[in-house]
Amino acid sequence: MALADDEVEAQVHGWRLLAVLHARIEARLERVLQARYGLSVSEYGVLELLSRQVEHHLRMGQLATAMALSQSASTRLVNRMEDRGLLVRYLCTDDRRGIYSEVTPAGFELLEDARPAHNATLSAALAEASQNPEMAHLVAAIGVAEGVPVATG
Repeated sequence: MALADDEVEAQVHGWRLLAVLHARIEARLERVLQARYGLSVSEYGVLELLSRQVEHHLRMGQLATAMALSQSASTRLVNRMEDRGLLVRYLCTDDRRGIYSEVTPAGFELLEDARPAHNATLSAALAEASQNPEMAHLVAAIGVAEGVPVATG
């Protein structure tokens, strides 16, 4: 069943607003994380994602999927983070073809240092976006009500 033109236009407009909101927040986070901690948004995301796993690791393919990166992009990212001592890679014991990436103590320390600034920046960006009538519904859709801060971990 085809959508009416006005429904298609509403979808396109909503998608554009979502892309703008994402780009604004990501740029703001990137500036703060780079300036204060030498981390990219992707690097922070990897540390945060792995820190939430039961054994603080994921297979490389799972990591790529979770971060919405290609295999090659995730490998380059993990290589950079491994060179900085934030991650370590090792072979899966039950499947020698599998490689895990795991957060190191230095990675945990940097994550814990950066988390308050990340969360404060995210909260401020979402609060600002919620004041824009066109974006308020997007902020609400991700579960952040005005005056309710993003969890600080």
